[in-house]
Order: sequence, then C-alpha cells, then structure tokens
Amino acid sequence: MKRVVIERKILERNDSSAQRIRALLKEKNIFSLNFMSSPGAGKTTTIEQTIKALKDKHKISFIDGDLETDRDAERIKALGIDTVQINTSGACHLDANMVLKALDKVSLDCDILIIENVGNLVCPATFDVGCDKNVVILSVPEGDDKVKKYPVMFNVADVILINKIDLADFMDFDKEKVKKEIKEISPKAKVFEISAKTGYGFDDWINFLSDMVKKR
Repeated sequence: MKRVVIERKILERNDSSAQRIRALLKEKNIFSLNFMSSPGAGKTTTIEQTIKALKDKHKISFIDGDLETDRDAERIKALGIDTVQINTSGACHLDANMVLKALDKVSLDCDILIIENVGNLVCPATFDVGCDKNVVILSVPEGDDKVKKYPVMFNVADVILINKIDLADFMDFDKEKVKKEIKEISPKAKVFEISAKTGYGFDDWINFLSDMVKKR
C-alpha cells in the first residue's frame, strides 16, 4: 500500500510540472514533440531527418534524454540546432521536472521543441512531459508483436512511426497485424510507414507535422 501512495505522489508532482511546461510553451506559441521508442529503433536518425526537412521554415530547439553520453545530442547540434542534454544517470525515462529545468537552458525563441526521450518502451509512457504530441517509433527489426506487449506506450501515442519499413519483407514483419493492433489500442493515433535511412514515407510525415505546427 505504501508503494502505491508513493507512486501516486511522484506522478502528481510530475503532472503538476507537466502543466507548467504546457502553459509556458503555449504562452510562447511553441509546438512540442516527445519522441519515444526502444533503443535502436531509429529515434535520433528520424529526428535528424525531420529537422533537416523543417529547419529552413521553422526555428527548432532540441532536448535530448539519455542515460549517459551526449552522442545523440551532438548529432542534432551539428545541424545548427540549439540543444540541451539531460543525462538521467540510470533513470529509464525523462520526467517533467527534468524537462522543466532544461527549458531554462534551451532557446525558447523557436517554433518547434523536440524532445528525445530515453530509449525504453515502458517507463517513458508513464511520465507526461508536457508536450503537444507523443510520437512513438516502432522499428521493423523489433518484430510485429510489440504493440500488444507494450500497450501503455502505444496507448499514449498520438503518432506512431513504423520505421525501417524497407526491411519488412526481409524480417517477416506483418504490417497489417501491427496496424490492426494499433487501431485496437490507440484508435486515434496517426500511423506512418517510414524509412529514416532511405527517406521513404517522409513527405507524408512532414506534411502532417507542418499542418500541426500551423494549427498550434
């Protein structure tokens, strides 16, 4: 019983900070994205390609969450994007308090704020970080069984990017099964088939994202 009370208090504090983030970003008219996935699903590469497609039209800032190192942050910084690194030192997710502190360091003179969460298909789904949209990446090599195995993650997704789709025929990946299970768990989520490596499907994803930014 004590564990339940402690968890509730932690989430209540997190949600309070998430509301502060939401209010701040709304005040500054910033559209925000929280990218989540398992390690190796292609989050950073997808973010890189997304930024390249948008940065000539929009100012973008970036917050990277990782257990250790700043390798992913350096890749985004190399694109000329204002970047802040959060090292969680073992924590398997970002929380709203971490993001709130990072907002003091990153430029808020931007149109879009992108957050790359820690690679994990469990913990990040529980912690609201105050973003407009949660983007979950599922990569083909992970297998077509992940939606039902990790329902909480896919339930909080506003957008699901099925990445490395160019490998589907080689990996015995059932796209229709995945889409059916997404529809059951997260019926309102928008689904895109993409390949961050080849650029396949990116036009549809970028057009959708551009429309969301215009409506912010």
